[in-house]
Amino acid sequence: MSKATSNTRYVLLRYLSGALLFRVLFCCGVLVSLLEILALLEQTTPILQRHQGVLGILNYAFMRLPFLLSGALPLSMLIGALLMLTQLTLASEMAILRAAGLSTFGLYKYLVPATLLIGLAGVVLDDQITPRSEQALAAWWNRTDPHPEQGHSFWFHDGTNLNAVGHVADGGNILGTVDIYLRNEQHMLVKTLHAHNAHYIGAYGWLLYDVDGLGIDLQNQKVDRLPHVAEMPWQTTLRPQDFIRLSAGNAPLSTSTVIGMLRGQLPSDSSPGFLKAGLMERFLRPASLLVLLLIAMPVIYIPPRTGTRSWLPVWCLGAGLLFIVVQGLLRAMGNAGLLPPPIATVPALIIFTLGALTVLLRNETR
Repeated sequence: MSKATSNTRYVLLRYLSGALLFRVLFCCGVLVSLLEILALLEQTTPILQRHQGVLGILNYAFMRLPFLLSGALPLSMLIGALLMLTQLTLASEMAILRAAGLSTFGLYKYLVPATLLIGLAGVVLDDQITPRSEQALAAWWNRTDPHPEQGHSFWFHDGTNLNAVGHVADGGNILGTVDIYLRNEQHMLVKTLHAHNAHYIGAYGWLLYDVDGLGIDLQNQKVDRLPHVAEMPWQTTLRPQDFIRLSAGNAPLSTSTVIGMLRGQLPSDSSPGFLKAGLMERFLRPASLLVLLLIAMPVIYIPPRTGTRSWLPVWCLGAGLLFIVVQGLLRAMGNAGLLPPPIATVPALIIFTLGALTVLLRNETR
């Protein structure tokens, strides 16, 4: 009897997990296809103007795919769970499972492993694949740009020093208008350097060209103009890919890169709060998907006579979208420094979990 029960549980787990995974992947494929089409409608003309042809369009679509997958995953989880649970209910499969003694929370437990698997895949996607693909895309886009001098300037921290770069060209190997503000251990400004451009010379590192500078003695309130230098080495550990990442703004970052930034070992143009909130949100991705699954669960209470005319799936979809929006709003407030990282990531999970549990318990006691 025990062996039969174990086999039954295994079959049920495999059936429900397979049904959920199939629908989530199907929804993700549809959403990503739509997003790819919209992105290509916007970028096809610039790609063709750069004489990249059809191969360039395919390269862009391929390198953009992980980023779109990451963005579409939460909504795909919500819609996929709603589709699966609604189909189970309308096909009377839920009635059969309930008659066999399966409770609502028992059903939820059978769906948790598949949800966690999707969530862990999302963590790997965000942490390893998306940063690499976006880095490659940014480098390719910069390398094929016929007018890189029109790119935006940016500032960043490199140890105690502050640096400003006018634009990046040749996939990060050429920098235009480099300003370096050297500070001592007390973060006091001691020297400024202004270079017309900088070139990466492989094993020899960076060379600054047409360099002017100022020597600053704040204690004695004295400023001396440094002699003009045609070229000089730039003592920095940064590589071309680092400048591509910095020029891309809020590009996806791996966990190791974020930790290096927080420790001051890697250059950063983001606040510590922004980096910490990003890390917390990334590793809470499985928990977010579990909350979305919980929000979709009330559709199993669709009355048999109502069928497809029920508004319950619409209400669940609206609640799931509200959860995604609230998460994004709190994260934006965390990025702006208005909320500490834990407050910007955790409360939405707790609030919507309690709300979904309340709805399920009320339906159970009817």
